[in-house]
Amino acid sequence: MKTRFLLGLLVLTLLLLNACAGAPATAPTPSLTATAAGTPTQTPTPSQIPSATAVRTPPALPAVFQTKLLNPLDPPHPYIQETCQYLQQKWASNNSAPGTVVMVIMFHSITEGGVTSPNQTSATDFHALMQALVNNGFQAITIPQLTNFLEQNAKIPPRSVLLVADDRHGEQYFRQYFQPFWNTYKWTVVNAWISKDDWNGQQVLPGNIVLEKEGWVDHQAHGVIHNIPMDIYASDAFITSELQGSIDAIQKNFGKTPTAIIWPGGYFSLRSVQIARQLGYRLGFTATPRGPLMFNWVPLTDVKDPKRPSWSPPGSIPEGAVKDPLMVLPRYWDTDAIRHLSAVMQIGQDAAAYAQANKATELEYYDILCAPTDGKIP
Repeated sequence: MKTRFLLGLLVLTLLLLNACAGAPATAPTPSLTATAAGTPTQTPTPSQIPSATAVRTPPALPAVFQTKLLNPLDPPHPYIQETCQYLQQKWASNNSAPGTVVMVIMFHSITEGGVTSPNQTSATDFHALMQALVNNGFQAITIPQLTNFLEQNAKIPPRSVLLVADDRHGEQYFRQYFQPFWNTYKWTVVNAWISKDDWNGQQVLPGNIVLEKEGWVDHQAHGVIHNIPMDIYASDAFITSELQGSIDAIQKNFGKTPTAIIWPGGYFSLRSVQIARQLGYRLGFTATPRGPLMFNWVPLTDVKDPKRPSWSPPGSIPEGAVKDPLMVLPRYWDTDAIRHLSAVMQIGQDAAAYAQANKATELEYYDILCAPTDGKIP
């Protein structure tokens, strides 16, 4: 009995061992991950994982265009703080091309006789200057055109000139000297208007109302009393009376609000600039011929120059100190503007070449940092 039990146990053991030896091997299964819904999904292999998008590094922007044709103490001052805004306005196809240049020229007194004052220019020299502007492709623009160009790079002629006649001249003065250029070329001129009713005994208002209505003489502010400067010694009350008084008089007499202040004598101060801004003025003009204007590029000084004391008289401050270049724009004098024409044109050409050399860099910078929020350049 015991022998048969042991023999049966041995046979059962051999059968179990034989069954295990004949079972097929188990195949490996892919790694499974449960989804949020509980359904298992296959985990991708490393070759199936997409690579990360490469991060683009914006290039360094070029420095502000410089030129040796300006006095080293009169460097260009940019005034647009937002880089993306500047680049978009600079390269928009409907705006002015880089290198567009503006020459602002002031005229004090044109005389048919001999020149007896440093502020005078002869009629012969006046016509020579105007003809040189014509011959070199300049075109006259208005205060609104200049404002829109400087603020937004709006389209203006590549070589532009702003003509400003200081000190409240009468109708005949404009008809004799400037109207021929209006008739032939549609050149406008600014009359820097002194608002005191009896300035030097000149009763010139009726004729100027006619000129304003004809549309080619633009009256802008030149103070009320005029011969007391709005410099560092002037009180806020006096500055306000000169600036607001000009606004009131021009609104009353010419039916419009002036947007430019031609600083009497070229004098200004930090407070006069601040008050002018508060009253709505958008441009201001000095009497210093530091250079031409370009978009986001105004040559100013930050120090007083002992070699040019008349450009920094007592009571004045360096233009750069006000931190508002559009309110202290330079102007060339009619007496020597013709000598600066070549330099002005060369500055424009050099600025255009410099811009083109750096265009790809600036557009790449804009595409990386600006386009995602500001959109493509028009």
